[in-house]
Amino acid sequence: MKVIFLQDVKGSGKKGEVKNVADGYARNMLLPKGLAIEATAKNMSELTGKQSSAAHKIDMEKQAAQEIAEKINGKTIRTAAKAGNGGRLFGAVTAAQIADCITQQYQCKVDKKKISLKTDIKNFGTYEADIRLYNGISAKVTVEVVEG
Repeated sequence: MKVIFLQDVKGSGKKGEVKNVADGYARNMLLPKGLAIEATAKNMSELTGKQSSAAHKIDMEKQAAQEIAEKINGKTIRTAAKAGNGGRLFGAVTAAQIADCITQQYQCKVDKKKISLKTDIKNFGTYEADIRLYNGISAKVTVEVVEG
């Protein structure tokens, strides 16, 4: 019997895979537990529709990430911070603050979790930051911390 797996089943198949399995295994194990559905014409067309929709979504995300990377790559992000004696900041400049500055200065929304700092920013000066926007798409920016 041909089935479409709805979940990963160890030793049998992965989610979205169409496979021939024994009739008894399908009727007694896979179908009642909701691990798979029978591969009818209707179910096959739904599967191809879902797969093409997922591929389109991935393409759109890649395109959006590429546009953001082109917009901010090599740019300088300025942020103001308060400091005490000796130029040490009260606290540190975080990835969340950098993400907010990118949104304000370049109108690009960047998730703070995608920003990677080589060192903690605890003094005035310039620092390098890597932004991993998508798998294989990244941008390098300079973060300039000024007194504010």
